[in-house]
Amino acid sequence: MGLRWHTSVVRIVLCLALFCCAAALAAPKAGGKGYRYFEIGDVQAPRPGATQAGMMLVGGGDWPYDAFRWMIARAGHGRIVILRASGSTEAQDEFFKDIGGITAAQTLVFSHRRAASDPKVLEIVRNADGIFLAGGDQSNYVNYWKGTPLNKLLDEHVRAGKPIGGTSAGLAILGAWSYGAMDGGSVVSETALKNPMSSEVTLVGDFLHMPYLENVITDSHFGKRERLGRLIAFVARLSKEQGRSDLAGIGVDEYTALCIDDAGTGRVFTGNGGYAWLVRPQRQADEFGAGPLTFRAVPVVGLGTESLLRLPDFQVEKPAFSKVYDVMGGRLSVAVATH
Repeated sequence: MGLRWHTSVVRIVLCLALFCCAAALAAPKAGGKGYRYFEIGDVQAPRPGATQAGMMLVGGGDWPYDAFRWMIARAGHGRIVILRASGSTEAQDEFFKDIGGITAAQTLVFSHRRAASDPKVLEIVRNADGIFLAGGDQSNYVNYWKGTPLNKLLDEHVRAGKPIGGTSAGLAILGAWSYGAMDGGSVVSETALKNPMSSEVTLVGDFLHMPYLENVITDSHFGKRERLGRLIAFVARLSKEQGRSDLAGIGVDEYTALCIDDAGTGRVFTGNGGYAWLVRPQRQADEFGAGPLTFRAVPVVGLGTESLLRLPDFQVEKPAFSKVYDVMGGRLSVAVATH
């Protein structure tokens, strides 16, 4: 009986040891350095064409492939680097297998801030032909990247004549200010309008510094999650805190993208008739403080596939719709609507 028990224990220990060894061998590269790495395609292949600067602001959900083809063309059909803090190869597989037209895709999945100073990570990002910021939790991007060498590289990327794109959380950090979701939640419009100074409204500045977005805060999943109210609250709060009247908010619907070229002209691509939304009050709120927001006559312009947005002066050609909203005591309503 004792011998059989001893033999069984030995077998269990051996099985556990073999399992641990197999798991270690299967682990992605560089997991102990605060990131995981994946790749697909030929990362050594030369880029087929020249790059052009541009920004692709995707509202989350399914990808509007025409927008991604626009970005890929601006990346010279070369190598796309995907940055994320959750998931694994989903985006690189969609870029390479489903859309195509690139030499390779590489993914860096961050799990610690130290990875944003890792020489190997910085080399991959520095040599990217295009960069895509995946969805997830934008607070991770703020915590892992803000004020790091990687942060500086992302700022330099577009100025070096290369495109960058982001969806959902990746879009949220492309503006000069971001809703950082730093409290672990996602504030809804009702809460933000009732008190724009609430601890749930966590706005982050001095992170990314993209051309043409110097006075913009962005938001995603826009129509589906009814985020117009919170974007108006974000703009109202920033205008008050910064003492400015030239700030704007840009929201993007799901399955939709606003693509901005190197001249600052934005065009909409969508797979479901979605819009990009421009909120630009050009003044401060009527009543702002630690309580319900009052902000009368806030203009909101919708951009569709026939529209053009000139970001240097925020002029819109062929808007899909124009509306004026009132916020009274923290409640949002349409005052005027035209098409």
